[in-house]
Amino acid sequence: MKRKPVVFSLVKNQSIFMTTIMALLTFLSVLALGIALAIGTGVMRWNSQWNLYATVQISEEKNAPSVEKILNDNRDKIDTQKKISTQEMQDLMRPWISGGGGAMKNYLPQMYEIKFKTESDLRTVGEKISEQARFLTHSDALKTSTSAGWKMISICALVLVLVLASIGVCISFIARNTAMLHSRELEILNQIGATDAFVARQMQIIVAKISAFAAAIGFVVAVPFLWLILSAAHSARVGMLATLGLTTFGWWLLVLLPILIVLFAVMMTRRTTLNILKNS
Repeated sequence: MKRKPVVFSLVKNQSIFMTTIMALLTFLSVLALGIALAIGTGVMRWNSQWNLYATVQISEEKNAPSVEKILNDNRDKIDTQKKISTQEMQDLMRPWISGGGGAMKNYLPQMYEIKFKTESDLRTVGEKISEQARFLTHSDALKTSTSAGWKMISICALVLVLVLASIGVCISFIARNTAMLHSRELEILNQIGATDAFVARQMQIIVAKISAFAAAIGFVVAVPFLWLILSAAHSARVGMLATLGLTTFGWWLLVLLPILIVLFAVMMTRRTTLNILKNS
């Protein structure tokens, strides 16, 4: 079956511009979504890694027996328990202690690092210990890092929205510019009875071809950048950065994004073209 030829097409400069801008915007959108997904994965891994851990700080010596009794009575709820020695605490605090830090041992609290079996066990035992000493969960202590991660995700999401908005603006501009350049052809099409939907479909075919090619370029270029960012994060080997990553579901979302961008571009082309034809 013979294909119907496209009635009109983008001029060379328009095609180059559209291919370049769509490839760049696809690159930015894939990168923004990839970073957001990687950070989101890191935040979830970070929280699940520490949500069963807590530290007990006994500032008053008289409360130590009571705390030890609570821990012994709830041994079935505790996975691991470690009492941090005075020497270990001094080693941890040495960077912040200058000169005669030996006297600090008289002021350091007794500390336990505990891993509970379930979150319910952590809450139950924590309520009892809180009456005698300071009970600090690791997830609470690391809320600053988690909060920073969510803020970074929000920034990436905002960048993604701005990129998609830019795609809509570019498509609208190109469609209007094309209609102006081919105004004579449009007049002839109207005279021979061509419908607005037929004309819009011609533009959609052109934009779909260019967008698909540009989206493929943007995606292929963005993936190595994502690998580079994740490799740099993992090489840190410390903190939440080391937990960043992309799941199989995340990779599928990244593959799906360029396809959705092409569909979005085609839809914007149809909407803009029909508006132009109605107002002309």
